[in-house]
Amino acid sequence: MTFSPELEAKFEKLLRHYPPGRQRSAVIPMLLYAQDEVGSITPELVDEVARRAGISPLQVNEVVTYYSMLHGKPLGKHHIQICTNISCLLTGGAELWDHACKQLGIGNKEVTPDGQFSLEEVECIGACSWAPAIQVNYDFHHDMTPEKLDRLIDELSKLH
Repeated sequence: MTFSPELEAKFEKLLRHYPPGRQRSAVIPMLLYAQDEVGSITPELVDEVARRAGISPLQVNEVVTYYSMLHGKPLGKHHIQICTNISCLLTGGAELWDHACKQLGIGNKEVTPDGQFSLEEVECIGACSWAPAIQVNYDFHHDMTPEKLDRLIDELSKLH
């Protein structure tokens, strides 16, 4: 499998960071970096990470199926995760989730037809003090309201 020179450099640095026999510790960051570049965790990607880390594809698949941030199908350009755990739930997280579903016309783990947005209901993103909170790709947005979400979606729509 071919990756960009930047990703190859990250992989090389990660694998050098761990002593011989411990390269399996690089599997999660390798998968995350590759997912960002490739778009999803494909069977070819699993095989390649397994080969580089010196473990079996089954062991890599165990990691992929355990962690919810690893996806087997492509996400939207803007992946919106909305927390509906207790702190966010008590401050409007459920209403925010319902609003996002209606606004985007998609449900949990679905992608808009144009590929711009995907939506995921998540248990916790670790921002309870600023609830309700959402995460768009790697950016957090706190004290979210339906109106703020509408503005954010509108801004992101203009970033094609």
